[in-house]
Parts: sequence; structure tokens; C-alpha cells
Amino acid sequence: MKILFIDWMYYGKDDIKSAMLEEGHEIISFPFEVSTSLVWEQLIHNPETERRLCTALHEEIPEIVFSVNYFPVIARVCQKEDIRYVSWSYDSYYILLYSDTIRYPCNAIYVFDKEMYREYHEAGIFTVHYMPLAVNAKRLERIDKDRNLLAEFPYKVSFVGSFYLEKGSFFKQIEAALPERSRGYLKALIAIQLKIQGYDVIQEMLSPILDDFCKAYPLKPLSSGMEPKSFFYEHHVIKPWITTIERMDLLEAIAEKYTVDLFSHTEDFAVPGLNNHGPVDYFQEMPLVFKQSKINLNITMRGIKSGIPLRAFDIMGAGGFLLSNYQAGFLDYFVPNEDFVFYENKKDLLAKIGYYLSHEEERKAIAQSGHDKVAAEHTYRHRVREMLDF
Repeated sequence: MKILFIDWMYYGKDDIKSAMLEEGHEIISFPFEVSTSLVWEQLIHNPETERRLCTALHEEIPEIVFSVNYFPVIARVCQKEDIRYVSWSYDSYYILLYSDTIRYPCNAIYVFDKEMYREYHEAGIFTVHYMPLAVNAKRLERIDKDRNLLAEFPYKVSFVGSFYLEKGSFFKQIEAALPERSRGYLKALIAIQLKIQGYDVIQEMLSPILDDFCKAYPLKPLSSGMEPKSFFYEHHVIKPWITTIERMDLLEAIAEKYTVDLFSHTEDFAVPGLNNHGPVDYFQEMPLVFKQSKINLNITMRGIKSGIPLRAFDIMGAGGFLLSNYQAGFLDYFVPNEDFVFYENKKDLLAKIGYYLSHEEERKAIAQSGHDKVAAEHTYRHRVREMLDF
């Protein structure tokens, strides 16, 4: 199959390209800009991009157009030219998936969060499908072949991830502009959500202070947007902040009992017992961290309701032992205590860290089982076959 590949910079691009080539497809790259300097509207409607894409379609005559993440500007052209547009979103509750262009019959849109998929189907939108994320298991297996590892497990407990503070706290800026009563309500709402996994209290109970959010930080809706009024505040302000609080709190609690190695862009986070190594290269260095850690933590971003985060697949695909918060999506494909381990709360997390640090053979067997299942069923080649099997 000849594929026009929407080519922009993201983690995993080369793995997806390799999988498509290995499956016998022909790839034609279409350069596309996605950066923080662009406004959302340019990814919805952009005459120059539309002109270039039309020209490429007429010259190359591909059978499908493919992108990671969904772009309405691409869908508009594909609908006009009557060509299938396949997209695979690795961002959960990604705002461009609320464009009314997702209804176009040219679309085959894949999301990794089953709850998101259900929301679309309940709304009568059947161009959206559920498909979990993946890894390039063969690349991860090869990555340490030419390296001298100083020790089998130099790290006891590791966490690779963001605190969403790289550009300062957007939450704090908006919170400061809220009336005192709304700040108190929001503080209580966050405290409740922190104690609950698997149920979205924020979405259910944000409406009483939504008008105050709108006054504190007014937003202009996207053209052709279907997103609820609360979408931006919920998914780009409140839930990242809840994730920040949760990750810092759990890592601080762990560091009181065990040495923790942190790999994050938030280089100024410091507590006793925690080694902050700063950022790590996701493509080459991150898999080595997973391989050399006795326990790898996954603390899911709170905007992901049920899906398995990419980080969890990365850990298992590299052969690392995964200790994660509970996500319903895991149970569709993996067996707890056989392929991975999940914790229910802070107390349970600390108990399981202690147990698996002292039960090495059991821990290694779980890591091996998780790796084998990912390698057998959850590679990019598996996903490419599924996406292109219309």
C-alpha cells in the first residue's frame, strides 16, 4: 500500500515508519509543522498546507494518508479528495479530536483510551476506534548490546516522567485570579480526586465554578470545535496540576524509605533520598533506565481515564519491571502479578515496593512475562496491520 506519511517530530516516528516498511508498504513523507509556535487554528485551517497536500495527493496518488495525532486541516483535504485518512492519537483528550471534522467519512481515527472511544460512540460518532499503544520491541532488545552496564540494577526505584512545570504553573496563575470561594471549592475538589482512581470527579463537579474560570482566563472557542466549555480548564489546567501533586507526593513518600532515581525536566525537584538526574533521552537512554531499574514506576497522567500509557508499554517492552497505578485498560491485555503489578494507594505502593525489592526472582519473572507478551502482541507492526485492515 502506498502511504502519504504526515511527517512531524514526535517520539516513535521512526518506529512507525520502520513497521510500515517491514509490512511491505511504500511511504511518501509529507513535511508538516507541529510546534508550540503554531496556534491551534493553523492545524484546523491553513490554505498553504491544504494547497501543498492537494498537490502531493495528485502527484503521488497514495492509497491512504496517515498521521500520528489527528489534524483537521489534513481531514479537510482528504474529504475533498475522497481519500482515506488514518490517524492514531497518543495524546489523551486531545483538543483537535473535538473538531466537527472527525465526522468526515474519510476518517479512521484510533485512540488508546477506551473511555474516550465510548464517549464518541455514545455521541453517534463512529469514525473513532479503540486501539492501544505499542513499542518497537526489537529495537529495545538491541539497545544495550554494545554497552558495558556497570551493574545489573544500579537503580532500585525509578521514575521517568514530567511534572508539567517546564513553563511554570499555569494552574497557579489561573487559581490566583479566581474568587476566594471558588479557590476553596477547587482545592476541595482536587483533594477528593487525588483519593479516587477510575472515576472523574473533576468532570462531574466543575460546573459550579466554571464561570469563574472563564472570567479568570477567557477562551475563544476553536472554529468547528465541539469541545465542552470546561474542556481546556479540565484537561490542560486542573488535571496536569493534580498529576503534579500526585507524582511529587508519591515520590517523596517513597524516598523516605527507599532510594529513588528521578529522570525529569523538572531539575529543581529535590527531597532527601531522591536522586534527580534531569531529563533523559527517550529514544536511547530511557530504555537503559528501565532495564537497569529493579522497579519502574508508572504514575498515569490524570487526563487518561482507562488507557494504558505509552510509558507502561515502554517499560515492559524494554524488559523492565512495571509497578503502575490501576488503569482498567491493562486488564484487557495483561494479567496483574504475572505481567505487571498495580498499586491501589500510597500505602499499597510502599508495601509492594518493599515486597518486590526483596523478592528478586519473582520480580524478574514478572518483568520477563510482561516483555514477552508485549513483544508477541503489542509491537508497531501489530498496530500497523490493525490500522490498515479496513
